[in-house]
Amino acid sequence: MANSINTNYGASIALQNLNKTAEQLQTTQNRINTGMKVSSAKDNGAIFAIATTQRANMGAMDAVKNSLQRGQSIVDVALAAGDTVTSTLEEMKALAVNLGSSTGDAQAAYLADFNALGKEVDAALKGATFDGVNLWNTTTATTVTTNTSGSTSTIGFGTTDKAAATAITDVTTAATAPADATAAAAIRTKVDAAIKAMTTDLATLGTQSKSVGRNITFVGKLQDATEAGIGNLVDADLAKESARLTALQTKQQLGVQALSIANSSSSILLGLFR
Repeated sequence: MANSINTNYGASIALQNLNKTAEQLQTTQNRINTGMKVSSAKDNGAIFAIATTQRANMGAMDAVKNSLQRGQSIVDVALAAGDTVTSTLEEMKALAVNLGSSTGDAQAAYLADFNALGKEVDAALKGATFDGVNLWNTTTATTVTTNTSGSTSTIGFGTTDKAAATAITDVTTAATAPADATAAAAIRTKVDAAIKAMTTDLATLGTQSKSVGRNITFVGKLQDATEAGIGNLVDADLAKESARLTALQTKQQLGVQALSIANSSSSILLGLFR
């Protein structure tokens, strides 16, 4: 290579290498600062697009999980009320038996207790509301979103299979003192029907609660797997980046020295003319 004062090829190469090292150092520092090896489309367009899509799916899964959790809360409140009502109906059955075997003041006392419990049943069912929904006091079944495609599942009873509706009305309507054994038996029959209907509806709600719970668990696992997948695509290996940072900083220092040496070659040419 000719010695020239106009062209310093060595300095040009040294400067190119130094600039390249500076770019690599900036990339590494950015990865350490953000914790991500792909933080923008500039880093890796394809991976960035995949990660962005999956993050959007994560948001949709959050919405699904919220819907499911709301649905489970609605069902669980209805179950709690149903359990209370069932216990109350069992007490009412005992009172119904006493009504048929008593007279006078004793019968009047049993009747007062019976009707008071009927009011408690009515209050418990009417108070079983969560977020404006009461499965015991509606003719419309409630739906919950079960996946990001918009599929839904029904909770509650609707108008066709609410077994307890009529039976509960029969026992919450104030009873009158039975005049004979037939009338007393009719009261017991109404209570038995209410217990049977309530048990049927509680079984339905229990099944629905378990189903919604399983869906919540599944969505949670799906979110965890998706989050891990996104991390595998975009997260930086900080131990590796730390080692790379040290190496690049050393390389940068050496590059500065190489450029300094290359730049000094021009002054060496002056010695030829002394």
